Amino acid sequence: MKIVEKASKSFETKTDKYEVNVHPQSDRLYHITIEKEAIINFLDRIRQDDQSVQRLEYTPLERRIVAAYLLEELGEEFGDILTGIIHDRETGGFTVGLEGVTKDTDEYVIFSTAISHILGTPNFDAMSGKYYARFVVKDTDDSDSYLRQAYRLFTMHTDGTFVDEPTDWLIMQKMFEENAVGGESRLLHLDDWAELETYANHPLASYKFQYKAPSSKNVDQEVHRATFFKQNDKPCICFIDQFVYPETIEQAQYLRGLSESMENDSSVLELTLPVGDLVALNNLFWLHGRAAFEKNKDLNRELLRQRGFFNE
Repeated sequence: MKIVEKASKSFETKTDKYEVNVHPQSDRLYHITIEKEAIINFLDRIRQDDQSVQRLEYTPLERRIVAAYLLEELGEEFGDILTGIIHDRETGGFTVGLEGVTKDTDEYVIFSTAISHILGTPNFDAMSGKYYARFVVKDTDDSDSYLRQAYRLFTMHTDGTFVDEPTDWLIMQKMFEENAVGGESRLLHLDDWAELETYANHPLASYKFQYKAPSSKNVDQEVHRATFFKQNDKPCICFIDQFVYPETIEQAQYLRGLSESMENDSSVLELTLPVGDLVALNNLFWLHGRAAFEKNKDLNRELLRQRGFFNE
């Protein structure tokens, strides 16, 4: 197999097991299509090995085993492509799914676990008490953050702002959906943000703001994080408006202006994600949020989240 090389690096390729193309909605993303027969073979191997979500939760080594099974079916180059894309500053994201082969949400979890353990290692998710979290968005909500509030904009942010650990990448997978209009994932690549330099070069850009999570996150610690930092001499960002505690009016105005600038940027992408598909993003230079849903008393959507760090 040969990965096609263009003037700028491209990960587009086609094999008898999968195909990698520039995403139809954005040239910042790739979409990966796995052949149905390969997915069936992977799921058969999982079943033969008596893998289950509980087994993955209780025995961490088994998470690496299911990643190995996916690579055995698709080839080691598949893993190189995934990690290459997620590290690549020009792209840093991809979508992939199970092509309708199964509607079993446990098998969705196992598939996303294989993908996440190719990318790196998921962090412990205190909200769920597991290495992943599943959460539902419905018509009514009594939580203490905007995560489950269906009818308002969930503003642009990065994950891991209020925990003292690296959060290099993020996976979001659509598990189930009915009676849902709207609610698209809103994405913004940092390099496409028109006012990046204005905010990244501001005197407060490197100020370490205090972040604290609400009680539902099950995280008691307080951390201090700079909004902008450099990696490979490129600006990266750490930000969420809900959980940051500015100390002055000037700081609050800076943070609110930053948030509003991103929300109104013309490069914001509203991603269409079918049930069973996931989107994986580099959390250092991709921001994400969610559009509001249209009102429906029978709205029901379930998402899965994994987030973690790159292995050395």
